Amino acid sequence: MLRSILLFMLISFKVFSQENPLKMVLPLGRNIVEEGRNIKLKLTATGGRDSSYVFMISQGFQEGMQIDSAGNFEWTPSYDLVERLNKEKTFQVIFNVKDQSKESDNQVFNFIVIHKNRTPSVGELKPFYVKYNTQSSYQIDTESIKDQDKDPVVFVPIIDQMPEGMRLSARGELTWTPSITQFKQLREKPLIVPFYVEDQPSKSQAKGILKVMVTQMDLRPAKENQLINLGFYLTDPNGDDDIAVFDFLTTNSGIPKEAIVKNTATQYEFLWQPGYDFVKDPIDSTNFSITFFVLDKSQQREEKTIDFTILNTVNEIEKDAKLFAIYQSTMVKAWELLEQMKDKENELKKSYQRAKRGKKNRSIINATLGATTGLSPVLSKTLERQRLISTIGGTSVLTISTLEATEVIGRSMKDLVERLNYVIEKKNEIQTKGDIFARDFALKSARRSPEFSKKIDVFSESMGLKGLVILELDAAYTPKQKATDEIIKKTFREFSISE
Repeated sequence: MLRSILLFMLISFKVFSQENPLKMVLPLGRNIVEEGRNIKLKLTATGGRDSSYVFMISQGFQEGMQIDSAGNFEWTPSYDLVERLNKEKTFQVIFNVKDQSKESDNQVFNFIVIHKNRTPSVGELKPFYVKYNTQSSYQIDTESIKDQDKDPVVFVPIIDQMPEGMRLSARGELTWTPSITQFKQLREKPLIVPFYVEDQPSKSQAKGILKVMVTQMDLRPAKENQLINLGFYLTDPNGDDDIAVFDFLTTNSGIPKEAIVKNTATQYEFLWQPGYDFVKDPIDSTNFSITFFVLDKSQQREEKTIDFTILNTVNEIEKDAKLFAIYQSTMVKAWELLEQMKDKENELKKSYQRAKRGKKNRSIINATLGATTGLSPVLSKTLERQRLISTIGGTSVLTISTLEATEVIGRSMKDLVERLNYVIEKKNEIQTKGDIFARDFALKSARRSPEFSKKIDVFSESMGLKGLVILELDAAYTPKQKATDEIIKKTFREFSISE
């Protein structure tokens, strides 16, 4: 009786717990943040066996993230998280909540970090030394120009603060032939020439200052830092307005003309991202050349040829999708086996209960001269009210319990109990190892590791069953409901639905 009461309390508690599971509540619409901006979230939870919740980050922690046990989360993404050409990047974080009874829940939260452009900076520059009656040129040292986002930059003159005749090109080349009056003034006082450095394509400006002085000796001009790969700076002796066309030619048809991006009249970028199918398997790489050319209005031409080598790389998006499919199918297999174990457990429990109820009834066997001849095919419906049942014909009547009859015909109750214990033990094992597997590989980064395939083999091996014939399992077993991601997550709370 006491055991029945305890079992009823356990079932009631389990039903109550299932009806009110611990569930983390994530704030909606708060997952987008710019680099360098602070974001604050308040995590909450509902359900569970008590309201003493403790929050933490279980996976996906990034530098600078802070969270206290009450669910107050704060993070300022650093400026180096997202490259300018990507614009944005997603960071997955798994938040975990637990209560005092150790019940827990996990939720995947996707932070979308937006690239934030930063203004370039101008360091100290060497003076510009000029000579009388001679055109002097000066190349602004690009090593002194810093852009933390690695954007291409152009130089913008401040016309009203430049001396007459001085020119500053977009690539930072300064030319000037001072007049006799200007040269005399320069002897008495050095000239300060301000200018702007503008990053592309954001066009954020920083102000720089160049000191112009008279020299007493010939100085070699600074070496031009020719920008290659993505950045092109154009100039024309007849004036930058004389530039008509900047384009490219190549024998590779997979490069679109839209790869040329015009930022200013004299500054261009070549922006091209080869697709994952650009290099055909099984080739490791492909080589080709692109000839960039510039034409002026009189069709004068200058060109530069650049060799490219494109390496065959793995499609990370497709690879992640395949790894998630493997992760998902493994959890489906575990869920289906767990459901089959639950159904088998219920079946064995019913058989066990029927056997226990049989002690209250009686089975009739016929015995002649003390020898058992067989089981009577008829049982009295009023057997519970009778203590004895007599037979006619001189045959003696022997009554035994159902459990005892089971032993007589060779089907031991010991085997029934052993099978039930094994099913319960296996069900608990699958539940525990499934929770661990679902949690360990909930993120993309974890599934990319070599441990993923090893853990799949270990987990699959643990789902093997012994004595399939003895357990009488149906090889064509079909669960009562379809194994959706939501259904699997209800069984394995650590399972990640997101790819």
